[in-house]
Amino acid sequence: MAFANRIRSSLPLLSKILKSDSLSAANASAAPRALLCPTFSDSEFSRNFSTVPGKKDVKVKVPLALFGGSGNYASALYIAAVKTNSLDKVESEVLDFVGAMTKSPMFSQFTRDFSVPADTRKKAIEDISAQAKFSEITKNFLLVLADNGRLRNIDTIAKRFVELTMAHKGVVKVIVTSVIPLPAEEEKELKETLQDLIGKGKTVKLEQKIDTSIMGGLVVEFQQKVFDMSIKTRARQFERYLRDPIHWDNL
Repeated sequence: MAFANRIRSSLPLLSKILKSDSLSAANASAAPRALLCPTFSDSEFSRNFSTVPGKKDVKVKVPLALFGGSGNYASALYIAAVKTNSLDKVESEVLDFVGAMTKSPMFSQFTRDFSVPADTRKKAIEDISAQAKFSEITKNFLLVLADNGRLRNIDTIAKRFVELTMAHKGVVKVIVTSVIPLPAEEEKELKETLQDLIGKGKTVKLEQKIDTSIMGGLVVEFQQKVFDMSIKTRARQFERYLRDPIHWDNL
């Protein structure tokens, strides 16, 4: 229980950080909020995936702020899927496509080969979508990636898209890094502790990672925050403390 107890003993500090962030967000102006969590109502990018002509455009708010090219593509796909009430289906199809790439090195190489003309890539996507019976949203999205030479980034885009679908469903992914796998009892206690912190109405999805380089302790990541309690980080902090002459008088 030592691992979970370390987390529990640190909850006041983590709670303070989260509350501070929430207060800052509440006091922020409308413009910065729009940049961090944009509402798209007239986005040509997302409309390219939509197949509901003549339907009144619906405002969709992205549940998480994602940055970079992959984040932009994932956000656009999320908006189009929500507008057509096909979020689960699109998620399943995109993950199936990524899975097919993983299983076929030749197909994976094809998506990453810059020498393949855009028309050839698009024709391949048309054929694959027809055989797999992908929805129009997924097919059109893959065609946009093929046309823009972004199929090579589909695995990263898919991961970001899943982050959005999880947030949409109230699922909070928590990545816990440790030197050895957490025993079932400690994992359960840690999950309960995190659930209390995150609050009701949301579900914690715990993912364990093993990294012997942290030397011990835990690193907990969720909601774009990192709570580092590893021995490696603490050793570095203590080393900097000792190297700074200003602290010697306090020893």
